[in-house]
Amino acid sequence: QVQLAESGGGVVQPGGSLRLSCVAHGSIDSIYAMGWSRQAPGKQRELVAAISNGGGTINYADSVKGRFTISRDNTKNTVYLQMNNLQPEDTAVYYCKGFGRIGREDSWGKGTLVTVSS
Repeated sequence: QVQLAESGGGVVQPGGSLRLSCVAHGSIDSIYAMGWSRQAPGKQRELVAAISNGGGTINYADSVKGRFTISRDNTKNTVYLQMNNLQPEDTAVYYCKGFGRIGREDSWGKGTLVTVSS
């Protein structure tokens, strides 16, 4: 399995920006893509962005299109989430996710809290 460690969360004012990072360790070959999910208090966890191992396929949730950008640096086994024009509804714990190949489980980080508040 892959171990994932997020960083970069914090408190930001509406309209501000943050960049999250997720470093992967372990059986990197067991996953075919990585992504970011978030879970706000009292809500279900939702996938906001995902990127394939080669970076050629990227998907975003409608709620973040045009504001969030996912990218990766395979030399560092790191995935980033650049979040711009943050709004209070973006407040959530953000989790890094590794999508497991067939027969392998998905991997999750422990999460990093993003709070958007004036």
